Amino acid sequence: MRLSVLSSRSTKKEKTEYMARFNKNDFRIRFDFNNMMRDYIGAEQGIKETEIADVSKTVKDAFDSVKEQGGAGWQGWLDLPFNQKEIVDDIITTAKSVRKNFKTFVVLGIGGSALGPIAVFQALRHLHYNELPYKMRKGPKFYVEDNIDPERMAALLDIIDVKTTMFNVITKSGATSETMSQYLVITDILKKALGADYASHVIATTDKEKGNLIKLAKKEGFKTFYIPSGVGGRFSEMSPVGLLPAAVLGIDVKKMLLGAADMIKMGFKTANPYKNMPLMAATLQYIAIGKGKNISVMMPYADSLKYIADWYCQLWGESLGKAVDKSGKEVYAGQTPVKALGVTDQHSQIQLYTEGPFDKVITLIAVEAFRTEVMIPEGLEDFPDVNFLCGNTMGTLLNTERKATEYALAKKHRLNRTITLPAVNEYTIGQLLMLFMMETAFVGAMLNIDTFNQPGVEEGKNATYAMFGRKGYEAKKAELDSAKAKAEKYII
Repeated sequence: MRLSVLSSRSTKKEKTEYMARFNKNDFRIRFDFNNMMRDYIGAEQGIKETEIADVSKTVKDAFDSVKEQGGAGWQGWLDLPFNQKEIVDDIITTAKSVRKNFKTFVVLGIGGSALGPIAVFQALRHLHYNELPYKMRKGPKFYVEDNIDPERMAALLDIIDVKTTMFNVITKSGATSETMSQYLVITDILKKALGADYASHVIATTDKEKGNLIKLAKKEGFKTFYIPSGVGGRFSEMSPVGLLPAAVLGIDVKKMLLGAADMIKMGFKTANPYKNMPLMAATLQYIAIGKGKNISVMMPYADSLKYIADWYCQLWGESLGKAVDKSGKEVYAGQTPVKALGVTDQHSQIQLYTEGPFDKVITLIAVEAFRTEVMIPEGLEDFPDVNFLCGNTMGTLLNTERKATEYALAKKHRLNRTITLPAVNEYTIGQLLMLFMMETAFVGAMLNIDTFNQPGVEEGKNATYAMFGRKGYEAKKAELDSAKAKAEKYII
């Protein structure tokens, strides 16, 4: 194996040399939308440049709206790469203490509080991080409990020692049923195992003033980080929600924020989409939605980026799936996000994408230089249908298959686009996450919907509260009780 860029297996000397030669200009991500255009996939399905020109006013209005509200309301996430110096310093100091004193770090959260940390962990740490010996890992094992399946909680408790574990409880309201049920289970165990010292094993990430968790944190003396009021869960990865777990894992959060900051600067520099990556990405998706492309497939060609697709699915689906627009008109907006992984899903989903309905936009994510490389050795000379692979690298094979998929999709007149990362590192991941967040905000503005609310999610939450008899949800309980009973003939 040959080390091509910095990896979790790098020596201290290699890391020092890498940092010394780091030039962010070498790691700017690129957006190739040739295969969205009619010149490349045909007139019937492809987008014409005149169509981009036709929506220029909508695009300009969306650009102005997002830019003018940047940092205000629920767009506080746009300030995060610029206004957290003291917070980041505190996070780094806290992370060093956790790395020194704890063998395991567990996040208790759901939605953006879990998906962001999982995506960044998978992207920037060794793909079998928890299985590495400590001398290679040099930090605590990492787990994210993002569900309330009782078997999952029991399984976690089978493999960790709570006496050497730090738990990071993440919920802005402190009323999230899933997270707070986990909190109750874990703190009960901690209290029995550690007594009064249990509080030193809990870090709370929550709202600074409102909600149950901040009250508990103050009462119990938990170390606390705050989620800014204008930052919703799916836009929270650049806040302490994502930065603390990343720092505990030894990830350079300052470089991640730098990448995000540079993407914001690009995204607000001009309203000309041809010179603005997030705005062009959004413009093309907006036009595609108008053409009936109601599915957005996210397909990274790197195992390290696998969970970026999961994170994207929440961001895109929860932000854009809205019944009404800002004027109250029923629009039933949205584009269904689907996750895939290259090359794995070339053997499961690509058949549908190349020959099924013309209802999708496929986003491929490419990586130019992998952190390690593996040579395919010589052999099987008597089998030419296999031997042609010999002497190539696995990375070359992976990227060749991606290019072949691009070609196959374009040949079948399927809208697809490619985002290329020169390498997977903190700076490029910061850019990539912010690209998707800005694209989402721009598309939401073009669709004239509230990108940042989630009434559909709240309906399910409220029904759960009512079923459990939570005070204040009596009307919802009565509504549920009056619902039409299920018919036995429809149950087999």
